[in-house]
Amino acid sequence: MKWLMTAVLTLCATPVLAQAPAAAPANAAVSSVRSIYTAARGYVLAAAEQMPADQYGFRPTESVRTFGQLVGHVANAEGAICSAVLGEQPQNAQNAEELTDKAAIIEALRAANAICDRAYAISDEAALRTVGLFGQERTALAALVMNAGHDFEHYGNIVTYMRIKGMVPPSSQGN
Repeated sequence: MKWLMTAVLTLCATPVLAQAPAAAPANAAVSSVRSIYTAARGYVLAAAEQMPADQYGFRPTESVRTFGQLVGHVANAEGAICSAVLGEQPQNAQNAEELTDKAAIIEALRAANAICDRAYAISDEAALRTVGLFGQERTALAALVMNAGHDFEHYGNIVTYMRIKGMVPPSSQGN
């Protein structure tokens, strides 16, 4: 009788166990944030490449950054945030927001992207350590989330600049 009861319980539990969620993949937290960053990174870089060099000085109004300054700002922020995540000093030798040449700005952006690519490859365990950033202590994961959000925030600005110039931004090109 005991074996019958065990068999019945096993048969009843099998469908429930089969529906149990699978264990999260290794580094699921950083991986999920990396996918957001990767999209923003790609859009900002594609927009920077798409904008003609003679339009890098364009600004919709005198109270906002030029297109080049906006892209340079993204490069500066990425360099600072991702270097902090890695426990490194920022490698930006100069303020990318002060650059005016398209090629130099894109080079600075690519250099910052390379730092961030390394930062978004850390483990979930490493992402839980505390880092100092902009005068506050936060987890490395929070810094990565902040960076991805910051990139998308300014990509939204970039979209507006491009639309004013009659251009279709990368995220609307259907690729």
